[in-house]
Amino acid sequence: MNVLVTGATKGIGRAIAEKFAKEGAEIAICARNEKDLKQFEKYLADKYSAKVLAVPCDVSDKKQVKAFAGKVKKKWKRLDVLVNNAGIFLPGNVTEKKEAGLEQMMALNFFSAYFMTRELLNLMLPHRSGHIFNMCSVASLKAYSHGGLYSVSKHALLGFSRALREEMKEHNIRVTSVFPGATYTPSWAGVDLPESRFMDAKDVADLIFEIYSLSERSVVEDVVLRPMMGDV
Repeated sequence: MNVLVTGATKGIGRAIAEKFAKEGAEIAICARNEKDLKQFEKYLADKYSAKVLAVPCDVSDKKQVKAFAGKVKKKWKRLDVLVNNAGIFLPGNVTEKKEAGLEQMMALNFFSAYFMTRELLNLMLPHRSGHIFNMCSVASLKAYSHGGLYSVSKHALLGFSRALREEMKEHNIRVTSVFPGATYTPSWAGVDLPESRFMDAKDVADLIFEIYSLSERSVVEDVVLRPMMGDV
């Protein structure tokens, strides 16, 4: 089982990569911080004896995406799971003049998944097998105060994910859109709320593995997860 996770050193991405490594997968991971990436690579290798391809990559840069994908294609002849997880949240409303913020979030939250998927589909199509997870957000379904720009980028990712699902049906490749609510990750550090008010990233990872483990006769198209007490 070959699994690729973007934005894999923190939060949900880290939990997903660790879950698949625990289940015996060979892992390809990328993140911008090379030090964090190498530390996580060593952790997976030491704890799970996992084979790991760890490549520093800013997925908002199309050239870096293509370079990373090229290394993956040189190493693997097929890809079983692609998790387009990398993303960023910057506060801002659509009526404010913060074009740079929207451009940054579109690059990380949407275009990274679009280009990564296009680059790696030829590791799935010949085998008529594979599963693509696009990490959307509850903000893909509803706009939140001071999060309008983020919501725009995540709506775009959802549109891509649903279009991809339709196109991949005939190729037997599954596509799942994942909509996590507030999950306790480093981005929430310092917030004046108890950790128990948030979801655990491990729960998201466990669910993704269970969805992947279904027979190829079935696909979970959309899955929404929220903290027990609702949105923060």
